[in-house]
Amino acid sequence: MAAVQAHHRLFLASTCAGQQRRLLRPSRIAAPCRAAVSGGVRTAQSPSSSSSGSGSPSSLRLNLDWVDPRIVAVPTSSPGAQVEVEKLRAIAEAAADRAEMHDIIGRQRDNWNHLLLHSNNSLALAASVMAALAPAAPTVVALKASAGVLLASAAVTMAAVNKIQPSQLAEEQRNATRLWRQLERDVRVTLALAAPVTRADVHDAMDRSNSFGSSSRRRGARGNGWTPELEEEMRGILRVIKAKDEHEYITVGKMVLGLNKGLAVAGPALAGTAAVAAAFIGSGEAGAWASGAAVLGGALAAAANTVEHGGQLGMVFELLRNCAGFYRKMQEEIEANLGEADVERREDGEVLETKVALQLGRSTSELKQFRRLASPSFKDDDVKDFAGKLF
Repeated sequence: MAAVQAHHRLFLASTCAGQQRRLLRPSRIAAPCRAAVSGGVRTAQSPSSSSSGSGSPSSLRLNLDWVDPRIVAVPTSSPGAQVEVEKLRAIAEAAADRAEMHDIIGRQRDNWNHLLLHSNNSLALAASVMAALAPAAPTVVALKASAGVLLASAAVTMAAVNKIQPSQLAEEQRNATRLWRQLERDVRVTLALAAPVTRADVHDAMDRSNSFGSSSRRRGARGNGWTPELEEEMRGILRVIKAKDEHEYITVGKMVLGLNKGLAVAGPALAGTAAVAAAFIGSGEAGAWASGAAVLGGALAAAANTVEHGGQLGMVFELLRNCAGFYRKMQEEIEANLGEADVERREDGEVLETKVALQLGRSTSELKQFRRLASPSFKDDDVKDFAGKLF
């Protein structure tokens, strides 16, 4: 009987020990989990379990109510990678600030262009009306003096505005805004990727901040993707861009610039001539001619000012120059890849072909027609079509 009782007590002890080991196992597993998510997940025990002091699995539950879903964790492999992430975030914030600054300046300069345009036209036209009415008015001296002052003021302000070219400056700011916003988007995309941020990403973003994307640094490609046919295709596209697209925008840009310069000189000159003529109104036989010259000069000055600044010739010239720069940048990118003897160090050929097709507004299959243009026997004068279809 005693042996049976001893065996029973031994069985109960071993059972209790096993239960204790099974009850303690969840706590050993949960401990590292709590340490790993201590920044975002808390574990809590029920009141009954805390009072009883038991460590049963049912007493552990996750409290996720206070977790902020807006916090996006960027994967980092080392403290150095976290530093690079912070640098990229700083670059993105700086790019956003610069984009906003250029946008504000661009809108301000556009407002200047409209205000100065209407002000100069109002001065010239009002002075012309006074010059026309001065010979028949009893107060000829007052009207003559007023017309002369207004025309002189219009001549000076026209000369200043023509020198500044606010419409061209506004277009420059719009272009800068677009480039800075593009840089910010690219940096945000880099931060949102699952891959760890490296020092090369930071250097690439900094180079683009300094040169608006003209850095020659390239990211490693997944594969080669280059074939002799693709090289011929890129050389043909390069030749067409040089001979047609860029040349066309440069030529038209020079024409617009020449017209803009002519009107910039003509407006103040006409207003100045009208101001001088207004001084001779009412002085003998020359008074009638002086009145007509003042009226005609003021009207022509207002017309020249309207064509120049109302038509925003400065903005048109800057836009044409930006288009030529767009094709020049594409040329440099293609030349940089073709000039690299080691094809493994080039940008992926298929990716480059897709980018070029998108920038030109064509499909990749349409680019194959440019292969024959890479032949030395094909002259630049024989190129009839443009490479780009977008503009």
